[in-house]
Parts: sequence; C-alpha cells; structure tokens
Amino acid sequence: MKPPIGPATRLCMSLAARPGTFGSRFQNHLYDALGLDYVYKAFTTTDLEGAVRGIRALDIRGCAVSMPFKEDVIPLLDGLRDSAAAIDSVNTIVNDHGTLLGYNTDYSAVRALVEPLARARFVLRGSGGMAKATATALVDAGFAGGVIVARNEAKGRALAAALGCDWHAEGASLRAPVLVNVTPLGMTGADAEALAFTRAQVEAAEVVIDVVAKPVETPLLRLARALGKRVVTGAEIATLQALEQFVLYTGQRPSDAQVAAAEAYALSA
Repeated sequence: MKPPIGPATRLCMSLAARPGTFGSRFQNHLYDALGLDYVYKAFTTTDLEGAVRGIRALDIRGCAVSMPFKEDVIPLLDGLRDSAAAIDSVNTIVNDHGTLLGYNTDYSAVRALVEPLARARFVLRGSGGMAKATATALVDAGFAGGVIVARNEAKGRALAAALGCDWHAEGASLRAPVLVNVTPLGMTGADAEALAFTRAQVEAAEVVIDVVAKPVETPLLRLARALGKRVVTGAEIATLQALEQFVLYTGQRPSDAQVAAAEAYALSA
C-alpha cells in the first residue's frame, strides 16, 4: 500500500478538453500496487499557458496531454525528447527540477503494437496530434502507401506531405489492407454509433486499428471482429502509452501482472 497523502506526495496529472478516468485509475492503481507516494488527478483547462506554469510552479512531476493540447503545449515547454521532436506532438510532460520536457508515448505504443503486423498500405482518418503519432509510427515501421483522410485540408495535407502519403478530404471509396481510426467517431455522445469506415471498406481490409479507448469495443471494432478481421484496440494503445508515462514519472517498471490488473481496473469504470 502507498503511504497516506502528505507533504512529500508527488502529484501527476492530465490535461484534456474532455477528461476521462482511464489515466487516473491506471496510474493510481499502480502507485498503490508498488507502494509509491504519488497521486494522479485529471484536469481540464481554458488557460493552457496558466496550467503549464502551474506544473512548474507546484513541482508537479508529470502531466499527460490529450486533445486538443498536444501541439499547442509545445511552445510552453523547455525542450522535446525522442519522437515528440520529430512529429511536433506531445502527450507527456516530465518535470525535472523545473525543466519541462515533452515526450510522445503514443508513438511508442502504436509502434510496438503494429510491429507484428504485415507491412501494407493504410488509410488513416484524422489529422490531430494523435493522428501524427499514429501515422508516423506506421510509416517508421515500414507501412507504405498511406492515405490521410481529413476534412481539415491544411492539417491533412501537411501531415500527408510530411510522411510521403496522399491526402483525401473524404475516403469512403478508398480501400486498403489496414484501416486506422484516429477520430472521436465511436466514442460516447453523438458519435457513439458512428462508423469511421464503411462496411465495404472493413470487408476489404485485413487489419482495423481504432485509437478510441472507451468504449473498449467501438462500433468499428465490433464490425471488424464480426467480419473476422485482426484488430488493434484503443485500450491496448492507452495501456502501453500510460505504462511508459508511469515509468517516466516514477523510474519504476511494474510487472506484466501488475499492468494487467491496472488496465482491468482502469477499464472497469
């Protein structure tokens, strides 16, 4: 068991427009399992610059960064590490004695999960920070002939150009062995029953990747499983990226069993 919260307790946090429960439950479960004097809390903000100043001023150890802050946070940091610098997208801030460094554990999570897959052409929907991390991981892993589908022409064209991919504003007619959803389609609310790709596209595919973590089984993934396709879930991505954040914050790596228990707990809410 971790010690009671006190003056020595280290705080970690997240910033998102729509805060969820996964990160808080995952991280706090592992703090408890390893007896670490840490606590994790999710926040939202309308003052990103003020929030980042607070990370530094209050000596908050680490901060997960979600939509729509993954790119806007970069000018507020002291430096970028690894893939964050290459793709200009940050999902993790680590505070080292007042120096705020940006990382991207989304990239490493996606890269690890696609390594066992056959390299093939992909169609990816999305153009934000997570789309950058996911598309870059695919291209770096050797997936060629990618297509970025994004209604935001400026962002879509820029991402496609940076990775040597094609861009389309609408992609319902496109077919590829690998389909990747990096949009909110399939999440709760108005988009809960929305499909990021048509049934015909899923039928023609071999692998379907959906970065939406909750619900675990999105409409897209349910359809893909029903058609016998291989899937990579948003929950798998969320767990791997959160694990790497935990290691960055604490310097400790939990066992596979501890990670599995934390994932189950995080998804049970």
